[in-house]
Amino acid sequence: MKVIICGAGQVGWQIARHLSGEANDVTVIDSNPDLVRRAMDTLDVQGIAGFASYPDILDRAGARDADMVIAATYSDEVNMVICQVAHSIFAVPRKIARLRSQSYLTAIYSDLYRRDHLPIDVVISPEREVAEAALRRLSAPSAFDIETFMEGKVQVLGIRIDLDCPVVNTPLRQLTDLFSTLKVIVIGIRRKGRLFAPEAGDQIFVGDECYLCIAREDVPRALEVFGKTSTKQERVVLIGGGNVGLTVAQSLEKHETRIRAKVIERNRKTAEQAADALERTIVLNGDGLDVALLAEANIERADAVLCVTDDDKTNLLAAVRAKSEGCPMAIALINDPTLIPLMGPMGIDAYINPRATTVSSILRHIRHGRVKGVYSIGDAEAEIIEAEVLSTSPISGQAVRDISFPEGVLIGALMKGGEVIKPKGSTRIEEGDVIVLFAMAADVPEVERLLQVSIDFF
Repeated sequence: MKVIICGAGQVGWQIARHLSGEANDVTVIDSNPDLVRRAMDTLDVQGIAGFASYPDILDRAGARDADMVIAATYSDEVNMVICQVAHSIFAVPRKIARLRSQSYLTAIYSDLYRRDHLPIDVVISPEREVAEAALRRLSAPSAFDIETFMEGKVQVLGIRIDLDCPVVNTPLRQLTDLFSTLKVIVIGIRRKGRLFAPEAGDQIFVGDECYLCIAREDVPRALEVFGKTSTKQERVVLIGGGNVGLTVAQSLEKHETRIRAKVIERNRKTAEQAADALERTIVLNGDGLDVALLAEANIERADAVLCVTDDDKTNLLAAVRAKSEGCPMAIALINDPTLIPLMGPMGIDAYINPRATTVSSILRHIRHGRVKGVYSIGDAEAEIIEAEVLSTSPISGQAVRDISFPEGVLIGALMKGGEVIKPKGSTRIEEGDVIVLFAMAADVPEVERLLQVSIDFF
């Protein structure tokens, strides 16, 4: 597949890394020659320094025979023009644009993206993705990572194994026997920094980070089995009232269960804009690291603090300060994956990686076969893929034990006729079934081959 990625920033670089690692023909365009050079030096990609919205630059990048253009520059308007040029001049079949401004994302204006207007096939919004990720984190406070699949019927939770976990040192095979009615499978374990797909004889140890694939109705019981509790989050303090913070606050206001939120924003103009846009949320203007201001926001009575400023280090420090002032749970927005290992020593409970959520959204529209969802784990170490099984797929009609999956691949859940079941070795996978798979990054191409229907996906 030939793909042109416009924008070599964090998101563009990560997508280029994913796609080039899977033997795709990738060309990266950016107006910053240093970013292009970095991409070419570290990845197996071609690079062009220039403005991606210019037709001659797209032409040099090979737009005439490209399968897809991904517009992920920092400017919404540039991304829109890139898609228009790619469509009108080069007839590129698939165009994905990252748009940040909420005005462009309002549902009543969705006609704007029709082919005869502004031809964008897929619109990705980092702010909305992050807001949804924040709400998921709040729904499972004992998990450091969470994603939903199968229209909300299945959740994948990342949890840390503590000393009080009842199933420490228990082989996974024995867990299946002990809790036979529980629809939960351990699909991934990170131990001493290394992520792997476990086998039936593997045990769980204190300090492990486990990824559990659980049917939604079994989440509370499964968390108990692994020594975690489920608590409601009713009072939340948001530090940062910019694009992300405002979107999260608006989502909390619309939430089905009433969540009372307060926003702390340092910039006065941004704070005033947030106050005008919100109906029930109190907005305080000041520094989120200020102890007096945190006291005014009743931080000691809050169930959680969400630190979502545009600076990773501020988010980490604000989370630590809030915890020291009595808040039981702190979630930090972190763009730089090298900062994530600091979370444990600093006592921060969970993080949101906007880059990972955006990359996951884009991958969902890139993967071959009838892929419904993709979630990128860690620093692009593995993917969780939800896909429908088609009649021409090599796995259709086979029992799970007979499928030649690579060692780094596990089936976490299976849906037949709308019902989620726990897959066993004897379970037969049939056309129309939906599966959730954990796959190490190196095994994703083979998973795609097993799911793929034909070459004419696009």
